[in-house]
Amino acid sequence: MHIDVITLFPSMFDEIFSLSILNRAREKRLFSANVINLRNYATTNYKSVDDYPYGGGAGMVMQIEPIANCLAELQTKRHYDEIIYTAPDGKQLSQAIANELSLKENLCILCGHYKGVDERVREHLITLEISIGDYVLSGGELAAAVIADSVVRLLPGVLSDETSALSDSFQDGLISPPVYTRPADYNGWCVPQVLLSGNQKLIDEWRMEQSVKRTAERRPELLNP
Repeated sequence: MHIDVITLFPSMFDEIFSLSILNRAREKRLFSANVINLRNYATTNYKSVDDYPYGGGAGMVMQIEPIANCLAELQTKRHYDEIIYTAPDGKQLSQAIANELSLKENLCILCGHYKGVDERVREHLITLEISIGDYVLSGGELAAAVIADSVVRLLPGVLSDETSALSDSFQDGLISPPVYTRPADYNGWCVPQVLLSGNQKLIDEWRMEQSVKRTAERRPELLNP
């Protein structure tokens, strides 16, 4: 998989793509990324990519021309399965969306800023808009990082135990059950005996019961979509 990220702050991704699972995926050559500075496509001497909104109002708007020029050049190098815009009013990122995107070969993510992008970008250049929650960030870089991480970790071969991703929260519409590790007894706080029993059938049943219980308590809407 390859991901291109278009941003006004490319240095924000220096650490993100160089650590943990994303870096492991790059080292295994299962994932590659390129971070593009949108200001390189500005048409003014000041490298400005924003302007005042038509009709007045507070804030600035990202211009269509630098974005269109950037995408046009990138698309001479590869075909994108999705061109994603990080927007607070986009589709809420879910495990199902991450699963679907993990099957793609080439993705491009445009990080929003200011009051957003010229609407014509969204109408004519973007294929998918994603939000990571009902709140507003200073920019779309953190959202882009969340999208990339949620997708890349699902690629075959990225995780050392590929069954791990299959048991994550939300993969089966439920929250994951509680997990424990050594020591079995810490200050009198004990691991449930069933997990020490060695009986995998009972352990699996317990985990399912706990998943359903935890989902009902914390995210009941998942049980009644």
